[in-house]
Amino acid sequence: MAERLCTFFLLCTMACFVVVVVVVVVVLLLLVVAVATATTAVVVVVAAALVVVLVVVIVEVVVVVVIVEVVVVVVVVVVVVVVVVAVVVVIVVVY
Repeated sequence: MAERLCTFFLLCTMACFVVVVVVVVVVLLLLVVAVATATTAVVVVVAAALVVVLVVVIVEVVVVVVIVEVVVVVVVVVVVVVVVVAVVVVIVVVY
């Protein structure tokens, strides 16, 4: 039983770190695109998203409870979806 819990915890932690890394990479790419297009609204949205992602990363590093790990994964996924939708909407509205 303990081994299964350890394995589950390890998988949750690894999955969470993978999600966080992917989110950071996506947001950084969006930031590069935003700066390249030099649209203030997009830069503001992406910068705000980057701050949210950094906070999530800090929480992920500090938190070690399995249930909260799952919650963090869900929060990260929701944040990614919201950020992507927001950036797309801003780009569509601006252009």
